[in-house]
Amino acid sequence: MARQMETRALALLCLALLRGVSAISGGTDDGAERWGYVQVRPKAHLFWWYYRSPQRVSSPGKPWPTVLWLQGGPGSSGVGLGNFLEVGPLDGSLKPRNSTWLQKADLIFVDNPVGTGYSYVEDDALLVTTDGEAAADLATLLRELVTKELPTLQSSPLFLVAESYGGKYAATLGVSLARAVRAGELKLTLGGVALGDSWISPEDFALSYGPLLLQVSRLDSNGADNASKKAQVIRQHIAARQFKLAQYALSSMLTSIVANSGHVDVYNFLLDTGMDPVAVPAMTLPPAYSAYLGSKAAKASVGDSIRDIMNGAIKQKLKIIPKDVVWEEQSYTVYNALINDFMKPRIQEVDELLSYGVDVTVYNGQVTDIQNVIIDLIVQYLIEVTS
Repeated sequence: MARQMETRALALLCLALLRGVSAISGGTDDGAERWGYVQVRPKAHLFWWYYRSPQRVSSPGKPWPTVLWLQGGPGSSGVGLGNFLEVGPLDGSLKPRNSTWLQKADLIFVDNPVGTGYSYVEDDALLVTTDGEAAADLATLLRELVTKELPTLQSSPLFLVAESYGGKYAATLGVSLARAVRAGELKLTLGGVALGDSWISPEDFALSYGPLLLQVSRLDSNGADNASKKAQVIRQHIAARQFKLAQYALSSMLTSIVANSGHVDVYNFLLDTGMDPVAVPAMTLPPAYSAYLGSKAAKASVGDSIRDIMNGAIKQKLKIIPKDVVWEEQSYTVYNALINDFMKPRIQEVDELLSYGVDVTVYNGQVTDIQNVIIDLIVQYLIEVTS
């Protein structure tokens, strides 16, 4: 029976592809999970996965919320990392997670942008090159989900929750959705936007990184001065809108910091690189910089494990993943396609969301030094624009 069902699913997939339909989906018999592809542009396919909370209780006065999780990178898989290694119902060993966010909300994970994780393009020329293009694809996905796949989204407040570079996606997508709702083009309630260790102000990060590491004794004064000088170069490039040069300058600054700090772990300044056995990059660092990170043996085992699961048991469960799509936790093809947008700030988008009355929350880990240096600046900014 299982083999017959699998054969039928594959046949339906082939038939759908031959007919050029815009979406194909699957799910569990009880409706607790749904997943699928949406063709957001011709030959560009976004993969999504929805979980309905077993605690779901909704009333007119208090509708049950839905969280759309947006992973960073750019090019890191939300369906794999955010789902199984962070907030989904199962952990990286496919065992129930007691702390899952599913206890408080329905969850949607998406491999965004196209080319990430299970999402794919039939031509690399179709990869997004700007945050705005990524937001447009996500908006197309949500329109499909609201009208066809998940009509409960029409009455469930949607919260965009992001980490790292995903914060840029959340800000741009949030603005796109808010505009569409205000124009009457989309029946959806945007409950709020949450930005975790968000990369929405790269300039502030660059200027603050050296001083923070000096304060926690991971850099001496010479190392901090060197970092600050390189940060000024980044600032100049951003001011001149030379964003690709700013990204190269960022790589140079980070490489220098790692060398002068004894290889500080950018996700936990209490540790050195390779000491944390469960760390998975929240924001992918430039390849040129990553070469200087030292031993990754401890992290590699985690990456290999989730990679095996996603290309094995999970791919078999979902049944609709094309055979030639190989899941990776990080797509450098996607990363490089966004190279010209990587250092662009998204503060104005946050300002616009606040002007619409959309709640914006900023959260961060206390020892994640790669981005927590800008949190106080962002909070102060939010206070100023709302006062």
